[in-house]
Amino acid sequence: MRIGLLGTGPWAQMAHAPALAGHEAVDFAGVWGRRQDAAKELADRYGVHPYDDVDALIADVDAVAVALPPDVQAELAARAARAGRHLLLDKPLAVTPERARAVADAARAASVASVVFFTSRFQTETEAWIAEQAATGGWFTGRAQWLAALFPGGARTSDSPFAASPWRREKGALWDVGPHALSVLLPVLGDARRVSAAAPGPGDTVHLVLEHTGGASSTLALSLTAPSEAAGATVELRGTAGVAVLPDRSEGVVPAVARAVDALREAAGTGRPHACDAAFGLRVTEILAEAEALLTAS
Repeated sequence: MRIGLLGTGPWAQMAHAPALAGHEAVDFAGVWGRRQDAAKELADRYGVHPYDDVDALIADVDAVAVALPPDVQAELAARAARAGRHLLLDKPLAVTPERARAVADAARAASVASVVFFTSRFQTETEAWIAEQAATGGWFTGRAQWLAALFPGGARTSDSPFAASPWRREKGALWDVGPHALSVLLPVLGDARRVSAAAPGPGDTVHLVLEHTGGASSTLALSLTAPSEAAGATVELRGTAGVAVLPDRSEGVVPAVARAVDALREAAGTGRPHACDAAFGLRVTEILAEAEALLTAS
């Protein structure tokens, strides 16, 4: 599978590019970016072709890996799908259901494979835990806290390479870490049939309550402005099997992206959709958009 990379930012540099370059079963074919100098610099680092025309890259590959802001991703992913290219995407798929649906519809119409990279779903320990809890069942309630210190205390400066991201500053924790929490809870507790959202807390902190189709309820606390001492991700389930806690993620992101590449190759080869395909990315977007509307109205 020949894969081209769309995007040249921190996530492309630290996750996608090294995963594609180090994967023995794919051909890392080239890089396109919105800044030609950045595309050339990243491409030169890995000895691949820099593209100044995104459609030229799409024409030359079997699949695209996308590391771009959500709405830029959605537009280009739909274009690549219509051209018959498989899609390795990032979360959130988009920040409006309409744009996310356009990607899912294009992928379905073209019969191309799609995988959205939700980190916990492609790390060995956490994915095994999710599968185990989904098989166990009998859960009464779940609690997810996804607290990051990207803007600690609401500060506008940070050492994180993602702190300068305009879409993260605008959309906050709901859209940045909310997808991670949902990617763990939904496969275990079922889809969300009702969403409630509390008034925002400190900084960009938000609190959600979900009623799941499996009968359980869950609460989500999401923030990018937590103190660094309080940062971290926790998911706890309680039910007839007792208490289960998501294990710490000890594995780096590059091996996880490599597994997402493997999942895309398998989906493309078998024609069977992956659990984290564009349709799942669309559902996550719909839930977050519903929560955002409730928060805006409150």
